[in-house]
Amino acid sequence: MFRLAATRSALNATRAVGRRNASTNVAVQNIETRWKTLSTTEQNTIAKQLEEAQKADWKQLSLEEKKAAYYIAFGAHGPREPITKPGHNLKVVIGTIGVVAASAALFYVIRQNAIEKPKTISKEWEEATNEYMKENKMNPISGIASEGYQGKGYVVSK
Repeated sequence: MFRLAATRSALNATRAVGRRNASTNVAVQNIETRWKTLSTTEQNTIAKQLEEAQKADWKQLSLEEKKAAYYIAFGAHGPREPITKPGHNLKVVIGTIGVVAASAALFYVIRQNAIEKPKTISKEWEEATNEYMKENKMNPISGIASEGYQGKGYVVSK
């Protein structure tokens, strides 16, 4: 009698596992591709079913259930969804090249339309500045007005 009861309980447990597997296998097949299209209630229902299934022996879980449980726990959805989409790097590179090219073009246009050199950037003006500095004894310790100064002073133009 005890043997008969044990056999029946084992048979019922196997049937329950089979029923559970049959119902959840349908829900978890290709979960990676379907997850974003499911409503929040469906996602929660599947997650709870898998959570209950994981409380039992893991050897009885199907491969699809294991994959679904892993995807729900660690998959690329929710806060783990990638910030950038495929092709984003190409857009960044093209945008950067565009900005650099526009900057170079703007620089070229400004340089072409600029006025000639200012009158203060001429050799005559710089020599006049040197004379003015010597007359007024500017920087008498180490500069142009010091004794024995050998440098060119403020003359930098050619």
